[in-house]
Amino acid sequence: MRITPFTKAFFIGFLSISGIFFAQEVEHNIDAAHDSSKDAKKKEIKADIDHHIQDSYSFTFFSDSETGKHYGFSLPVILWDDGLHIFSSSKFHHGETVAESNGNYYKIYHNKVYKTDAKGTISYDEEHHPTNAKPLDFSITKNVVMMFVTGLLMFLLFAGLAKSFKKGPIATGAGRFFEPIVLYIRDDIAKPNIGPKYKKFMPYLLTVFFFIWFLNLFGLTPLGVNVTGNIAVTFALALITFVITQFSGNKNYWKHIFWMPGVPVPMKFILAPIELLGVFIKPFALMIRLYANIMAGHVVLMSIIALVFLVQNWIGSGLSLVLAFFLSIIELLVAALQAYIFTLLSALYFGFAVEEHDHEEAH
Repeated sequence: MRITPFTKAFFIGFLSISGIFFAQEVEHNIDAAHDSSKDAKKKEIKADIDHHIQDSYSFTFFSDSETGKHYGFSLPVILWDDGLHIFSSSKFHHGETVAESNGNYYKIYHNKVYKTDAKGTISYDEEHHPTNAKPLDFSITKNVVMMFVTGLLMFLLFAGLAKSFKKGPIATGAGRFFEPIVLYIRDDIAKPNIGPKYKKFMPYLLTVFFFIWFLNLFGLTPLGVNVTGNIAVTFALALITFVITQFSGNKNYWKHIFWMPGVPVPMKFILAPIELLGVFIKPFALMIRLYANIMAGHVVLMSIIALVFLVQNWIGSGLSLVLAFFLSIIELLVAALQAYIFTLLSALYFGFAVEEHDHEEAH
């Protein structure tokens, strides 16, 4: 059979067009696979960030996503559910299995322990919220461990600082670095804002400053802790400031809240609820300010570092690393700044509570 030039041209054209469509299909599949891989990488990064900013029932230094191995140590889980239940968090296998204790079964769901059955069933309401019972949880979590470590570190540092003064008027060792900070808190925060009665508040002000500062610094290490970015921790710190303020308040403090001197009587009825509301707004602002700043810093820093793995070129990756480096320097300043602000505002509130007023002179 003789093949004419027209037939040859037809087949060549057909093969060329088929090749073009095939190449486009291959390219489309490659792009789709690349997009799918990128989406999977984004989900993995988001999960890592969520894991970093949340508390945990085990202390994990790092993990291998390919093998699924976690390198760290387990922590004790302490629950009260018709009796005391104490067991190791290793029973949860990082939230993958159900833990059994004295015939009861428990499961970690969204970083909380729920009572369940042997299969780990979680029931939901109409809004997709778990309806399983939650036992009282007194577990030693990762954040609790870091608070213990910080407390021990502070005890050792300042016990050594106190002992060094027995040898002479000049501090020795690490005390040379911390002594100016202690004097700054006394002379520039406590005295100006509290007044003559500042001494009885100094132990708390020093404790809360160094406690927050050290925890903020630990949060910038690869240990993956986010203690002051936990609203339960900032709530507890703000609550302590609130309680000390109210129990330290003198009669002038309460009088300026409920019956302000020098103000017309009708205005007193209007201002009293506002002043009373302010009593609760102040510690609330303390809680939210510390929590929001530290949480935002962790999320932004980790998101910028994650760009190194998402941007597929050396220019973008290099810029991400440089930006992450400078942001880390800023976070070091924020760590001290947030401790300073919390301490300063606490001193201001204490000053309001113990301030003496000369009402006759005001009239």
